[in-house]
Amino acid sequence: MTEISLDDLNLSPDPMSESVADEALDVIAVPETDAPLFIGSEIYRGSSYGRMHPLRVPRVSTVMDLTRSMGWLPLSQYRASPRAKPAALHSWHSPDYIAALQAAEVAQEVSEEVKARFNIGTISNPVFPEIFRRPATAAGGSILAGELLRDGGVVYNPAGGTHHGMPDRANGFCYLNDPVLAMLSLRHHGAQRIAYVDIDAHHADGVEHGFAGDPDVLMISTHEENLWPKTGQLADDAGGSALNLPVPRGFNDSEMAYIREELILPAVADFASDAVVLQCGADAVTEDPLAHLDLSNNAHWSVVAALRSLAPRYLVLGGGGYNPWSVGRLWTGVWATLNGHEIPDRLPPAAEEVLRGLEFKGHRLGRNPPEHWFTTLRDDPRPGPVRDQIRESVAMLRRRRGLG
Repeated sequence: MTEISLDDLNLSPDPMSESVADEALDVIAVPETDAPLFIGSEIYRGSSYGRMHPLRVPRVSTVMDLTRSMGWLPLSQYRASPRAKPAALHSWHSPDYIAALQAAEVAQEVSEEVKARFNIGTISNPVFPEIFRRPATAAGGSILAGELLRDGGVVYNPAGGTHHGMPDRANGFCYLNDPVLAMLSLRHHGAQRIAYVDIDAHHADGVEHGFAGDPDVLMISTHEENLWPKTGQLADDAGGSALNLPVPRGFNDSEMAYIREELILPAVADFASDAVVLQCGADAVTEDPLAHLDLSNNAHWSVVAALRSLAPRYLVLGGGGYNPWSVGRLWTGVWATLNGHEIPDRLPPAAEEVLRGLEFKGHRLGRNPPEHWFTTLRDDPRPGPVRDQIRESVAMLRRRRGLG
């Protein structure tokens, strides 16, 4: 057994999780394993941004329940996510902003001055009961991942991927930026060169803000063009550190496969990184209510599988995704892919029960969900033509990186 002191990491045990080994000692006991590790927490169960917010739907708890119902999540591979202490968050976020989040959680309201300064208490970034604890737990999981990957391996933190958070303000549903914190933690624990790949429907503006101009970071982001935050233009290279590829509406599986093979994999391989971080947002699939892309979850799983061998340390994060069925099925399939589990054509009754128990109140997609959302994980593939815009953009970015 290896013992990781939470004090060493500036993390706190999550009191809502049943899996912290010894809260009194402030220690997590970690059985040694070469298998991928899953970081989760019970804090996400029942936590919501509000009854009409896109993040009213259950996501991480669904993945935990599905993976367990499939027999894919033994205790030896599960880690309870600790909650990051303010000192750990100050490695990138301003102390005043962290204090404002803590105060908002206590008071359950903010002044107009705080709203204007820190962008909390808005429609997109509301005050809700766990406004500090929930994002600090996701961040704690990503910081812990950097420690767990010290000597190599694979870690999955589906609660992570909050790539819009800024140092001193909330942004795009993201109060903290756990990918940035994860990358800083990876560096602290020996990974100097990091490739960050983001396949969320939205551009990773917060991560780009954190590492623009850093020669030891390569950021690759595919995202829907003209979708909020409307950053990450093709010509924007973030001081030489980024490859931004905005894609048109209707982006299909064939186009993602083309980008994967012609740009993502060659660029990451050429970069020779010590660690790969993949933000695997689930909002680029057809069924997502906030984007206009046309991927199946097969496209995401293919990227997950292809990147695994390109660095000794591999961290996979969640991200966007606002349809409870598509998120739960996609992110459960990510865990299956990382472990080499065969995804069955028909789910066992216990897993089907998890999916039938989900609701999507207040949205048309929740009124008559199709039967396969309950009985399968895998979508039907969604191939199509690779449009000239995609080919030309990839060619331009390849030339920029000297890939031919």
